[in-house]
Amino acid sequence: MDYKKSILKLSVSLLLSPIVVYIVLLAAKAAGSVYEMSHGETFIIWLLMAIVINLSLTGKE
Repeated sequence: MDYKKSILKLSVSLLLSPIVVYIVLLAAKAAGSVYEMSHGETFIIWLLMAIVINLSLTGKE
C-alpha cells in the first residue's frame, strides 16, 4: 500500500469537495432555489462529497 498516494488522493478529495458542493449550490441558486444549511449539515455533505470524489479517483487496480 502506497501511503503517499493514498494521502494525496484523500487530500485532493477533501479540497475538491467544498468546491463541488458550492458549484451545485450556486447552480441551484441560479435556477431560483434557496437553501439554508447549518454547520452540521454542511460538514456531513462535505464529508460525503469527499468520499464520492475519492471513490471516483480510485480506479480499478
